[in-house]
Amino acid sequence: APNEAENLVSAPRQRDLDQQLAYLRKGCAEIISEAELRSRLAEAQKADRPLRVKLGVDPTAPDIHLGHTVVLRKLKHFQDLGHTAIFLIGDFTGMIGDPSGRSATRPALTRDEVLANAETYKQQVFKILDPAKTEIRLNSEWLAKFSGEDLVRLCSHYTLARLIEREDFSTRLKSQQPIALHELLYPMMQAYDSVALRADVELGGTDQKFNLLVGREIQRAYDQPAQIAVLTPLLVGLDGVQRMSKSTGNYVGITEPPAEMYGKLMSISDDLMWTYYELLTDVPADELTEWRKGVQLGTEHPMQLKANLARWLVSEFHSSREASSAEEEFRRVFQRREAPELAAEKVVTIGLYKTLLIPGTTRVKLAHVVASVANVSRTEAERLIKQGAVEMEGTKIDHPGAEIDLAVPRRFVLKVGKHTVHRVTIAGHM
Repeated sequence: APNEAENLVSAPRQRDLDQQLAYLRKGCAEIISEAELRSRLAEAQKADRPLRVKLGVDPTAPDIHLGHTVVLRKLKHFQDLGHTAIFLIGDFTGMIGDPSGRSATRPALTRDEVLANAETYKQQVFKILDPAKTEIRLNSEWLAKFSGEDLVRLCSHYTLARLIEREDFSTRLKSQQPIALHELLYPMMQAYDSVALRADVELGGTDQKFNLLVGREIQRAYDQPAQIAVLTPLLVGLDGVQRMSKSTGNYVGITEPPAEMYGKLMSISDDLMWTYYELLTDVPADELTEWRKGVQLGTEHPMQLKANLARWLVSEFHSSREASSAEEEFRRVFQRREAPELAAEKVVTIGLYKTLLIPGTTRVKLAHVVASVANVSRTEAERLIKQGAVEMEGTKIDHPGAEIDLAVPRRFVLKVGKHTVHRVTIAGHM
């Protein structure tokens, strides 16, 4: 894909500030404030020091989808310009749970769950960020050491009235939904992360605006310059209506099989395609404008542009070879109406499932096999089955409690999702 960064990455801090700002502004919903960002960039350039740019995430789920990559790409843009990218994993705040956009208190996660999810995040973010130029931090480094005195001092810098002005809190109060006290501490702790890291810039989706603004105030209270808040849009999911989310099933996971990812991207509407180009690629804005004109004039075909988008994104998260294979498979199945090829041969050893056997039987839940074959969590496998997205030997299975008998070796074709078909061999002895 055309890459605007290529014109800026050589001696980036010597480039014109207007060029840098234009590159950083692309795909942003709001910058608070752009004048401050310009000033901070100029100061950094004069002092020959990189800005410290923070993106914090709470590892409340094991997988990253394309919606998460919008703000990750913006962090990479700062990294392209020579600034320090800080990927902060909220292993401490993750046990509280961000109340942003929540209509009820989030169930608490255990530390083991948070740390397991954090490990997968570390692996996945480097599909976008340069690991050699990324600072990975955990906020338990400082928050776990907080004393009672530290917490009281932090809370003294912000009022309860300001906190409950926040839209999700005020909505819950009006509807008499409970708000746990620890939820009120969340934005304060996220703000202190910026103090601990001495952040010049903090990135977040538009749903994080309140938290990022609290960070600005808390930094001032600790005698630090207020960070610039850079907000990115929330990516609309495949349905074209709701924000991308695993809970609604309208997502594209960045570790999904290439054929599945390609097929999902080809299902988006022509209008939504332009948003995906803007937020998920580095195609320059003026080139997108030319392509839009081409579609209107009939010199560009939206289906081909969508295929280009799908191929670029699959290449980014897998490889060019796998993207080409996924594209050819899609054309064969959906444009030439030929039978699909098997995506992979999977051998599942019975011994792997001994601990998962239904007591007193040689049977195991189909969801466990789907989870292993499709490389998803058991919860995700059960969701796919409930949605009718799993077929075994051509028969749709839509009951999450479906079982497979492992008493004898088995070999069968398992279809997961619309486009991914596996031949599964269960081998071994009990």
